[in-house]
Amino acid sequence: MADINIRKVAKAYGKTQVVHGIDLDILDREFIVILGPSGCGKSTLLRMIAGLEAISSGEIAIDGKVVNDIEPRARGCAMVFQNYALYPHMTVAQNIGYALKVAGISRAERDQRIATVAATLDISDYLDRKPGQLSGGQRQRVAMGRAMIREPKVFLFDEPLSNLDAKLRVQMRLEIRRLHQRLNATSVFVTHDQVEAMTLADRLVVMNAGHVEQVGSAEELYERPASKYVGGFIGSPHMNFLKGQIADDGCSVVLEAGPTLPINPRIGRAAPGAAVDIGIRPEHARRTGEGANLTVRYDFLEELGNGRLFHGRVGDSDFIVQSADKTPPAFGEEIGLRIDPFHIHLFDGETGVRLQEIASVAPARTRALEPA
Repeated sequence: MADINIRKVAKAYGKTQVVHGIDLDILDREFIVILGPSGCGKSTLLRMIAGLEAISSGEIAIDGKVVNDIEPRARGCAMVFQNYALYPHMTVAQNIGYALKVAGISRAERDQRIATVAATLDISDYLDRKPGQLSGGQRQRVAMGRAMIREPKVFLFDEPLSNLDAKLRVQMRLEIRRLHQRLNATSVFVTHDQVEAMTLADRLVVMNAGHVEQVGSAEELYERPASKYVGGFIGSPHMNFLKGQIADDGCSVVLEAGPTLPINPRIGRAAPGAAVDIGIRPEHARRTGEGANLTVRYDFLEELGNGRLFHGRVGDSDFIVQSADKTPPAFGEEIGLRIDPFHIHLFDGETGVRLQEIASVAPARTRALEPA
């Protein structure tokens, strides 16, 4: 299989820049998921790896070989598209084996390899059917089989599950992950669905407006988002955000809504009075009758079956509390919450960049937020 090395890759359509100088290393046999909203450049980056889009500047190397000027079919990549891209007049077997036929592989070898791929994907019973006779999940398996049979160095997936219903998407996620483990392939998967990304990826690449915001494991991005953007994009339900500023004591933050919250004393590099965005995940806001340091004005309950989301307001900001409590408050009632300072995320109020935690803090240095 192969590493993929992306160096300062940019893409522009005329004067419109859609990908801005991306640097990224994808390791051999790694499953990388590129995550971001529509229009962030993730599919464009994938298509540049495949050779379906020309690179405006920079270079891409696959297995140590720069492929900028190499035709797509010679790059050793196989791509699974969102719309499956199957030939409607061909049977499943013909669709899967088409690339081998074009390559001049004998009929006997083609049939053997088609049968092997079909058995792996559990579509052996559909080889004589045409795509129009298949369900969405079956067509997606055929598209994957057509990619597999080429025995590529790299598998590229461009939002392949977006046309499936919710239950089938979960099933196909598991199948794609199992397939990756069996084939030991290098896989690059593009999606806008953060749950899909977190369940599939060895590492996540979060993109925003043509830039890479953060690269890391799902746990790393969830626990230590590098920016407010990543903090809000990763996690379901999403992170709550409140505006405030660092208090004069350097050990707490004063919210625009009025309350003062203690903060993790390990967080540094922000002066008293600095504007910040405070991030609190819904599961880290604990409903309590005593020791509350934040109150939420209750609006409505969202029942999830295995838990509940209490929606409310802190000042003018929406706020979600994830709780197992079965008794909802009355509409407009104030809910008392306890927020652990070690579960508060702070982001620069102007840039949105995470305020970093310093390596160690002695008890006498609780004012570490002040500039040196």
